[in-house]
Amino acid sequence: MEQQFDVVVAGCGVAGLSAAVTAAERGLKVAVLERSSREERGGQSRYTEAYLRMKALDQVTDDFEDFLASNVGLYVEPDLMAEMATGRENWSHATRTLALPDTEVIGNFADKVPPTIKWLQGLGVKFDFLPTQFLTKTQPRLLPVGGGAALVDALAAQAEKLGVTFFYHTTARRLILDEDARVAGLVAHQQGARTIRFKGSVVLACGGFEGNPALQSKYIGPRSVYLRPICKGAYFNRGEGIEMALEIGAAPSGDFGSYHAEPIDPRSGVSEPSVFIFPYGILVNKSGKRFVNEAPGTVDAWYERITRRIYEQDEGIAYVILDQRIKDIPNYRLAIRSDQPAIEADSIEALAVKLGIDPDTLAQTLDDYNAACPAVVNHYDPLKLDGVATTGLQPPKSNWSLPIDRGPFMAYPIISANVFTFGGLKVNPNGQVVDTDGYPMPNLYAAGEVIGMYYTNYAGATSVLKGLVFGRLAAQNIAEQHI
Repeated sequence: MEQQFDVVVAGCGVAGLSAAVTAAERGLKVAVLERSSREERGGQSRYTEAYLRMKALDQVTDDFEDFLASNVGLYVEPDLMAEMATGRENWSHATRTLALPDTEVIGNFADKVPPTIKWLQGLGVKFDFLPTQFLTKTQPRLLPVGGGAALVDALAAQAEKLGVTFFYHTTARRLILDEDARVAGLVAHQQGARTIRFKGSVVLACGGFEGNPALQSKYIGPRSVYLRPICKGAYFNRGEGIEMALEIGAAPSGDFGSYHAEPIDPRSGVSEPSVFIFPYGILVNKSGKRFVNEAPGTVDAWYERITRRIYEQDEGIAYVILDQRIKDIPNYRLAIRSDQPAIEADSIEALAVKLGIDPDTLAQTLDDYNAACPAVVNHYDPLKLDGVATTGLQPPKSNWSLPIDRGPFMAYPIISANVFTFGGLKVNPNGQVVDTDGYPMPNLYAAGEVIGMYYTNYAGATSVLKGLVFGRLAAQNIAEQHI
């Protein structure tokens, strides 16, 4: 069976829906392929709170471009980076093919954020600076009222109003090439073993590969068995969009061996059961020993790096040990999204038994920590960096170092969630996929996590914006080709 459209969008999250609505607004005939049902549509976008790295409705944060640019790869050849700054028309083959997002892509991304938010407001989406789960933070975060679900619902409703055709239980499998090896559409499988050939320009907006254990093991490594997707919607993201493009010569970009890490309670089945309370306690591994500075800075800036250290521990798990002092922190429950209760005991030894940790080792770890805490504290402030640090302890704890001595004692298990993978496709400023020689691939575009943009450390609150902005850019560019 064959279907003809102007635009074929693989994926029904905010990236795919932004592309679909934008294309339909310009009079194009659009298909959206969604591997789930209508009720579950939206993938991971439906479950996220959708933090946006913005200081106002019409302004990204001051560090937006610099932070993205500082996390686009390690040890890049300085001559090539200098050449990149001279303009795309001057690039050598080596610079053109660097597996990282270039400065023009990042700059266009930042420039297009404010008009994208204004566009969403026109669709009825409301935004506000609402409370977040971070008790301490360095950057403001704008949120859509109602989170990612509100974005999905508003965009999907507008797409339906504009006549976009949705194909549910339909998964994109491979790209179709014409006689000149140009993308001409894609082949998809529908529930019931039905194969459909969709003809038209293609926008790959079907996420990363955090829902695919084979690709995680291939790229991230065998320890990925200790990872878990952040929410149920992430299980739909299996990397087909990235793999089918790589198979026809698309250029890779981003850190394929890494992912956005978030600390979660493995006992919980709720969406994003994050545990951000660890700066006010100590983190111990299964051996009962500390392994990281729990509070080097604000939690929003450091949680990913600390979560990666948790992932490195035996079986990828750690425990945050707390006492009753935690209840003195205003709104401390905001930092705990798990629906499971803390594990409690009247003594550290009894808590160790419940955690399966050697009681003597955990007691000694706590004694060493308590002895290293300041004897007199005059400037403790749980909601600001206070510099209340340990002395003579390795690893140190740089802030909020109060003794843990007020029972009953509490603990939460923490593992690393894989929120989304970093590796993906390289695109130009219009969201058009480029090949391994750095040239745009006709009729092939990417948006959202299919685009590889991050290395080693996530630029917080930019992923949803990446989907929204590049979905629109892709559709706008396709529309221009139809004029």
